[in-house]
Amino acid sequence: MFRRLLFLGLLLRVAALPLAGTEDVQVWKTWSYGAVNDITSMYGIGGQPPMRGVVSWGDIHTTVDYPPGTLAALAIVGHVYRVLDPAFSDSRLLTAVIKLAILLMDALACWLLWALMQRMVSEPAARIAALAYWLNPAVILDGAILGYLDPWMLVPILSALIAASGGSAALCGAALALGVLLKLQAIFAIPVAALLLWHVSPRPFRASAVAAGTAVLVCSLALLPFVLRDALPNVAQGVGSLFRHGMLSATAANAWWIITWLLRASYAAADLGAWAAWTMPVRILDISRFIELGYPNPRPIGMVLVAGAAGWGFYRAHLAVKRGATPVMALAAGAFLLHAYFVLAAQVHENHLFLALPLLAAAAAADVRYRRVALAISIAMALNLLLFYGIGRDFRPLPRTATVVDTTVLLAIAQVAIFIWHGRVLYRATMAPGTSD
Repeated sequence: MFRRLLFLGLLLRVAALPLAGTEDVQVWKTWSYGAVNDITSMYGIGGQPPMRGVVSWGDIHTTVDYPPGTLAALAIVGHVYRVLDPAFSDSRLLTAVIKLAILLMDALACWLLWALMQRMVSEPAARIAALAYWLNPAVILDGAILGYLDPWMLVPILSALIAASGGSAALCGAALALGVLLKLQAIFAIPVAALLLWHVSPRPFRASAVAAGTAVLVCSLALLPFVLRDALPNVAQGVGSLFRHGMLSATAANAWWIITWLLRASYAAADLGAWAAWTMPVRILDISRFIELGYPNPRPIGMVLVAGAAGWGFYRAHLAVKRGATPVMALAAGAFLLHAYFVLAAQVHENHLFLALPLLAAAAAADVRYRRVALAISIAMALNLLLFYGIGRDFRPLPRTATVVDTTVLLAIAQVAIFIWHGRVLYRATMAPGTSD
C-alpha cells in the first residue's frame, strides 16, 4: 500500500507536467534562457549605482530577484532543453522540462524526509511523514501544478537537518547555504538546524561556529564568479529587491489580507454603498498607500510579531527536547515559525507556507496531536492557491464571490484561527509531564 500511494502521487505529478502553471513559470523560462547564455551578467555588471540587468527572451523582459543558486539550477534545465530545441522556443515541452526538474527535486525531498524521520523516530513514522508530504494537495499544487520552485529549496534544507541530527556541523552549514542560495526563505530552517545541533553535539558552540563558517565559505565560492565580473553589488541589489516589494499581503490569506479588506471596504462604502463595498473582491493594497492613510509601517510590526512567536516556539521546543522529548520538536517549532511568518508578516506571498508542510508532516508522524492541525494548514494553503491561481493559466481560479464576502477573506480569518490553534498544539506538545494545562 505504501508503494501504491507513492506511485499515485507520482502519477498526479506526471499528469500535471504539461499544465502552464502561473506566470512565474514564464519567468523561469526567461531566466533559464539567460542563464544558458551568460549567467554572471543577469543581475547587471558594474555601475554607480549598480546597474540593474534585464533578461530578455522573445517578448519577455524581466529582472532577476532570486539568489544565484536558482539561476545555476535553471541553467542546467536550459542546457537540457536546448538539446531538445536548439531554437529555445516557448512550448509545452519547455514547461514540462522545467516542471520535471521540480518533480525530481520533489521526489528527492520526499525521500530525504523519510530518511530524516527514520533516523529520528522509526520506520513507520518515516512512512507516515513521507506520505503526508507526497500526497499533500498543497504540495502537489505548489510544485507540480503551479510550478513554484519551492521543492528545490527543500532538498538542501532536509539534507541540512539530517546532517544536524547526526552532528555533522560542516555538512549542515554547507547544505543550509545551498538552500539560501536557491531561495532566501531557507533562512527559516537555520534555527531548526541550530536547535538540533545544540542538542546532539557534545560541543554545541564549536558545532555552531563550524556550521556558520562552512556556510559562509560555500556562499563565498558561489558568489566568486560574480565578484570576478564586478557584479556582486548588482547581485545584492537584485536579491535585495525582494525586501522592497510593496504589498501589504501579496495574495496570502493572512492577517494583513483581513486588514486590506477592512480598509478597502470602509473607504469604498461611501461611493459604492455598504453592501457592494463589503462584498466586492479584495485587491492587493500597497504598503505605501497604507502609510499614506496614516497607519504605521507594517514591516517592522510584522517582524516583531514573528520574532516573538518564533522565540516562544523555539524556547518551548528547547525545553521539551532537553527533558527528553523527540528532536522532532525542533521541526515542529520550525513549522510554527513559518506559520507565524505567513500569518503575521507583511509582503508574504501565497506559497510562502510551503516549507512548513514537510515539517508539519514530520511532527504529525511523531505526535498524533499534530495531525488535525497539519491537515487544516494544508487544506488552507491549497485553498489559498486555488482561489487566487486555480491550477494555473490554463484554467480560471475558483470563484471568490459565492460566499457573499470574498472567500479569500473568510479563508484569512480561518487561517488566523488555525494559527492560534497551532500555538495551542505546540504548547501542549511541549508541556512538562505532570504539568497542568
